[in-house]
Amino acid sequence: MKKTSIASKSVLWLRAYVFIIFLLVGSTCRAQKPYEGKVLLAVFAHPDDESTVSPILAKYAREGAKVHLVVVTDGRYGTNDFHDHKAGDELVVTRREEMKCAAELLGVELIHLDFHDQLRAAEGYDGHVPHAREMIKQLNEIVNRLKPDAIITWGPDGGSTHMDHRLVGASVAQVYLSQDWDKGVDLFYYGTPADNIDDPEGKVLRGQASKYLRTKVPYTDEDLEKAAKSYRCHYSQIDPTLTEEDFMERRSKNGKYVYLRKFEAPKSDSNSIFE
Repeated sequence: MKKTSIASKSVLWLRAYVFIIFLLVGSTCRAQKPYEGKVLLAVFAHPDDESTVSPILAKYAREGAKVHLVVVTDGRYGTNDFHDHKAGDELVVTRREEMKCAAELLGVELIHLDFHDQLRAAEGYDGHVPHAREMIKQLNEIVNRLKPDAIITWGPDGGSTHMDHRLVGASVAQVYLSQDWDKGVDLFYYGTPADNIDDPEGKVLRGQASKYLRTKVPYTDEDLEKAAKSYRCHYSQIDPTLTEEDFMERRSKNGKYVYLRKFEAPKSDSNSIFE
């Protein structure tokens, strides 16, 4: 009887031990995936624009969120001094493949729309405006379908005052403002603190006071390395001598943070602009 009792106790202790380990492992897994079930939507104008926030796209994907990246234009006019690519359909094919490569390395779901680079601005009202209106409608469909918890896009500066960047950011804002969302959605604009920009002209053109950039998202070395590798996918757009180390050093100047400005809706009605 004693042997049987001892054996039974041993089995019970073993089961208890296994159960405790199971709870600890489960708790650790949950801690490593704190954003399981969350949906993040990032919307930018061109293939490679995502590099501005790529470390935190990698971060949130790593931490369990479902991250969707929308790239609006085909990048057909993305010529530069580093390569002899010609503008047009061949470059579109190249940049689509580059964008797929970058999205895969970041661990995000890519939605690459089919709008012309520069959004047909050269075609005047009849070419550009219908194109831009269709973009808003497609973005609206995407937001309603994916039901994100948060959206990140270009702010009013567009990062470089690029007209495509600014229009895409404004279009996302219009989609956001066009309805009262049943599910709470937060809108964030990417920004660069003016204090991190050395030249006075740059501060005016693309800098923002720190008091507006109150969402300061940190990321790890692992996230930064993924971002650097993904940036190298955009070979047609970058200096071929640029290394991953160069990219990481440049990004680290912001202290391994991505700065965002959250859109804040008014909390009450007012009958004066001076109150």
